Amino acid sequence: MFGLFKKKQPKRDITFTYEALGVDMHSHVLPGIDDGAQTPEDSIILIKKMMEVGIRKIIATPHIMADYYRNDATSINNALAVLKAELQRQGIDVEVEAAAEHYYDETFESRIDRDELMVIGGKYVLFEFSFISKPPTVFPVIQKIKDKGLQPILAHPERYPYMSLDEYKMLHSWGCLFQLNIISLTGYYGRETKKLAEALIDNHLIDFTSSDMHHPRHAAAFQDALRTTYAEKLLGGEYPLRNSMLL
Repeated sequence: MFGLFKKKQPKRDITFTYEALGVDMHSHVLPGIDDGAQTPEDSIILIKKMMEVGIRKIIATPHIMADYYRNDATSINNALAVLKAELQRQGIDVEVEAAAEHYYDETFESRIDRDELMVIGGKYVLFEFSFISKPPTVFPVIQKIKDKGLQPILAHPERYPYMSLDEYKMLHSWGCLFQLNIISLTGYYGRETKKLAEALIDNHLIDFTSSDMHHPRHAAAFQDALRTTYAEKLLGGEYPLRNSMLL
């Protein structure tokens, strides 16, 4: 009974930033192209928030999805040009590039075959699964990406509740890298997602971490993640993150 009246634990102070990370390589800050920023003004708000916590380079990764966001190199690069023009107009000095977050749908394998992927740093293919059901034929598609001389990165593996830690270990051993949404460590997506994020970190399965920034609530959680012990573990210098390779 007395547990109902426990004092709420105070938040940990923020004692570090994302300066060591340097690069946020998964965000939705391009204006008007998916479910992220809708206007250049929205984009600037998010980018300023990222810069305030130490991000020096942003790689925007709008969705490419057959049924919802039918983006391609033209639409993505046009949105990037609009954003860069607004950054220049406002005198904001930050490096912004664009690639894509590819949805593992019925068009994904054919995009690989036709060399239509929007890659990060000329090499990395960021893709995501459905949040509801496991895709078929994952390993042959991973191999197909690698046969093209590219490196697959699975976005936010902590958010797929149907995947087990052992399955992730196998997928990682096949050469698929993993990118964690660091805001998962705050409980933003729920307790189970937070627990899986921590387990992936404990097992040294995370290669990149980023914001997956869409809107100001994500920006607030991105800052709040700096209060967590697991963010400190990721960013403290001992964990083998690869973000700095993209600077």
